[in-house]
Amino acid sequence: MRYSEMFLPTGREVPSDAELISHQLMIRAGMMRKLTSGIYSYLPLGYRVIRKFEQIVREEMNRAGAQEVFLPMVQPSELWQESGRWVHYGKELLRFRDRHEREYCLGPTHEEVITDLVRNEIKTYRQLPRNLYQIQTKFRDEIRPRFGVMRCREFGMKDAYSFDADEAGAEASYRKMFEAYNRIFTRCGLKFRPVEADSGSIGGSFSHEFMVTADSGEDAIVLCGTCQYAANLEKAEVAAAAAQAAAAALPLEEVHTPGVRTIEEVCGYLKVKPEQVVKTLIYDADGTAVAVLVRGDHEVNEAKVRNFLGCGVLELASDEMIVKATGSPRGFAGAVGIKTRIVADHALRGGANWVMGANREDYHLRNANPGRDYPDPEFADLRAIREGDPCPRCGGEIRFVRGIEVGHVFKLGTKYSKAMRAVYLDRDGQEKTMIMGCYGIGIGRTVAAAIEQNHDADGIVWPLPLAPYAVIITPTNVNEQPLMEAAERIYSGLVQKGVEVILDDRDERAGVKFKDADLIGIPWRVTVGPKKLAEGKVEVKCRRTAEVSSLPLAEVEGFLQARIGEGI
Repeated sequence: MRYSEMFLPTGREVPSDAELISHQLMIRAGMMRKLTSGIYSYLPLGYRVIRKFEQIVREEMNRAGAQEVFLPMVQPSELWQESGRWVHYGKELLRFRDRHEREYCLGPTHEEVITDLVRNEIKTYRQLPRNLYQIQTKFRDEIRPRFGVMRCREFGMKDAYSFDADEAGAEASYRKMFEAYNRIFTRCGLKFRPVEADSGSIGGSFSHEFMVTADSGEDAIVLCGTCQYAANLEKAEVAAAAAQAAAAALPLEEVHTPGVRTIEEVCGYLKVKPEQVVKTLIYDADGTAVAVLVRGDHEVNEAKVRNFLGCGVLELASDEMIVKATGSPRGFAGAVGIKTRIVADHALRGGANWVMGANREDYHLRNANPGRDYPDPEFADLRAIREGDPCPRCGGEIRFVRGIEVGHVFKLGTKYSKAMRAVYLDRDGQEKTMIMGCYGIGIGRTVAAAIEQNHDADGIVWPLPLAPYAVIITPTNVNEQPLMEAAERIYSGLVQKGVEVILDDRDERAGVKFKDADLIGIPWRVTVGPKKLAEGKVEVKCRRTAEVSSLPLAEVEGFLQARIGEGI
């Protein structure tokens, strides 16, 4: 491609509304432009990278036995009502009516549509398993779109859905997709980790996120420094502490604590440590009040609480619900005399003589003991893991790194197939429910994550598999015929050999061309200048390593072909 014919509006200024480097560079490198909040147009250079990534995805999905379909973005409300998500999905679901007053939504995902398709076509076990995928536009009405294509409203996604006859088949399908995802991100030249994750609004029993590691990542990844354990913060398990001999129970004591509400205030006023205090948080779980107890120096992990309770919606209780459950305003709740179900984190098991709220304004209790002063709670892993905690698998030390989620694989089980009656007849003619899996990759998000992981002060440093072009040829002066003849000869030779190449034939200063080449991140730059050409040579520079080679004209094509063939 000749640069003079390309629609490639590069820029030097950093966009004022771009916080992440990927957002800044995708604008500056002429990859995309903002249409409106959270919605972007891809320009030729950016779309070329998108298509390259899509091709890698397609090849690996096909290799894993999945088949490509293309499903409607506009979805009827009836399907979402069948699954139960029409109400529960929330305001991210953009709902609208057509001229006949029928309700629809713009698809943020396609579980309902694919389940409807399969239930109407698959009738017996002989037609299973099946795995269908698509690469298609989604829309989620984010309350606060930000970070460019990292968190936008309209975006491209690869989503796949597997249908199996039994758990063993579902496990095999999940494993195939897990391995395919590893191959996809490895082929892209990215540093990534699959981590155990919570299934969230998609549902299901088990899932993994694929996280590209980057300092700018909005998510924390929990890693063990000794074994291969990895999880996101929501899913990360906390190793149960070794049981300790319980201290002798001391007499329960009510203490006047005027205006004291927070853990810090309680500790300062009563001269105790946070680990001697119990935080009692009142939650609204699908309309029912539940008391959640954690140690004063720990934080509640709401995803764990939601999963343990099996509720659809979990949020902190309203002031009215708190007063009804405890008899006091917010900030003084405790387990003694409370009128709710009580669940507690494992760290409280075996403990005694706790400090906690007295369910009375401006009062706290000393020496509250389960069994004697309040019912023994249900114990579970309910707290957020902390850096330095022991690994739940091997006991090694937990550390945190930052990451960007680019893919997610779910074991859905029968969440959608049962609700929507996606059934089949088994060998005995008995009706059974299909078991599903769901597997998503953010297309534009992965491209942005690649930039977050691969850039320097001058611009993007593309991994070769994602680079829009492999080589850019830069004659330093297009008005000097010998330079242009040499550049054209190299250009034609590389094109004939199937190398993706740009010839920068603009009548611009060499410095401008060099800056643009670095900004858009082309892996190899061939500089054709008068001094080297007088010796029958040109300079070849590697964008990633900045290594410069001086090569005879006759060797340039072979050198680049070899390096590109090696994936450099």
